[in-house]
Amino acid sequence: MDNQITIQALKYGNLLHYEWNTTLLEKTDSHIFVLGKYGRKLNHYTKQKVFTIEAWTVEYFSFNSWFTVSADVVGGKIQQFYCNINQPSKIEGNIVSFVDLDLDYVQRNGEWKVVDEDEFESNAIKFAYPEALIHKAWEELLSLKELIRKKAFPFDGSLEKFIDCIPV
Repeated sequence: MDNQITIQALKYGNLLHYEWNTTLLEKTDSHIFVLGKYGRKLNHYTKQKVFTIEAWTVEYFSFNSWFTVSADVVGGKIQQFYCNINQPSKIEGNIVSFVDLDLDYVQRNGEWKVVDEDEFESNAIKFAYPEALIHKAWEELLSLKELIRKKAFPFDGSLEKFIDCIPV
């Protein structure tokens, strides 16, 4: 596998939502870590726009867990975290995809909070999420909060170990 990885966020039903390119940092049987370069383009198909991302990010995608992590790095430190609740990521060649369930848990200015609950509720109706999936998403959000509280993987310094990969 070469080191360029395309990340694809899908809506329920495997509809392409948005995608961006990254560089592989680590790959195991259970997850990957990638580096999102400053100035990369995010193609947002749902909004039919292209955004320029003005932050370096260390990102985590699990093939088992129901969340992703994107950590914005500024000045050699993680400035904020953005976690998606989603179905486990899949890798095929150099493409990693996940079904984004719209429910997000973010840390900004040192404070964690749930965002996009309204989007989760409206898309649960729009995309006809099964009741079991809705329940699973809320259950996984609680599990994610507990991982963060316990400083368990990948919140145990695993993301920080890749900060040195970012050019000064």
